[in-house]
Amino acid sequence: MFHQPSPVQPKPSLRPAHPELCSIRVFCGDCNCGCPELFLDPAADEPRRIVLADDFGQRVQMSVEQLEQLVRDAKSGALDELIARAATE
Repeated sequence: MFHQPSPVQPKPSLRPAHPELCSIRVFCGDCNCGCPELFLDPAADEPRRIVLADDFGQRVQMSVEQLEQLVRDAKSGALDELIARAATE
């Protein structure tokens, strides 16, 4: 039986800018400016498995547990005051 290839190709999980990392989420992504991106580094030690790369070439590495705490803080509103203050400076 012959199957026609799908016209929509699946998006690769590895990004050309960081081929060793698996992309989890691109923040923005509507432009071509090198948006911040969240990655999983499968080869990294547990404390450095999550990588957040900004659009200036800097990287922050953290554990899955640290990312989970950051997400909990953001969801609870614990970071709202900090973000509001930073936006007015």
